[in-house]
Amino acid sequence: MVKAADRAKDPARSSVWLEQKAARSGGGPAGLDRDRIVAAAVRMLDEEGLAKLSMRKLATELGVTAMSLYWYVDTKDDILEYAMDSVYGEIDLAAVDAAEDWQGRIRLLALDYRRMLVRHGWMSPSSGQYLNIGPNAIAVGQKIHATVAETGLSLDRRPSAMSAVFQFVYGYGTVESQFGRRAAEAGKSQDEFYVDAVKSFRDNPEFMEQVEGLREILDERTSHDDLSVIWDRDFDYALDVLIAGIEVMVAREASRETEK
Repeated sequence: MVKAADRAKDPARSSVWLEQKAARSGGGPAGLDRDRIVAAAVRMLDEEGLAKLSMRKLATELGVTAMSLYWYVDTKDDILEYAMDSVYGEIDLAAVDAAEDWQGRIRLLALDYRRMLVRHGWMSPSSGQYLNIGPNAIAVGQKIHATVAETGLSLDRRPSAMSAVFQFVYGYGTVESQFGRRAAEAGKSQDEFYVDAVKSFRDNPEFMEQVEGLREILDERTSHDDLSVIWDRDFDYALDVLIAGIEVMVAREASRETEK
């Protein structure tokens, strides 16, 4: 059995995907398997967040003893890594493959990644803590790399392009997800929460000077009845800007090559 303390000694080499687990003797609890454990963990994480996940609570959710889980996982970190890879599987790579060009493929990858982050608010704080080398995560990473390679950028420029697009998506999806969580905690819809937040800022005498410089953009953003329209519009346009930037850089590289 792998201990959490053992992993802490060398986190750069620690992952459930790197460990060679010996098969346990005997049989595990009837009706329980790793897929069922992971599915229950994802539900709990979606509903209650990272802080509330524990082996004991997960066992209760599954109707088994906590010790039963150890037939399939050694630590809570195992469960989190499996859960993370499970939701990477929600990105529709077949749809990406069906797109007509690299621009369309990037858009689909970015949109699915954003939606995954919004559905699963625990993913953003988790992703930087683990190696993300499960089969689904690797498949997504390979698809991103292959798509950026299609742009025509030189090999040394591709990581920068991938970062520009997908770090943007990570940040955008994280903010969108956390805003939704905060609104739900306040017992309001996102639309209600946003309007109330802007109003409290605009109506505060201490912010009169700052508000004056932002009045035009605040008026525009609060003119929409549905906040999802703003989320989608801003995301789509920002992504268009990034893709256009890649196109410009590809053309620039090509021009430099012809000048040599």
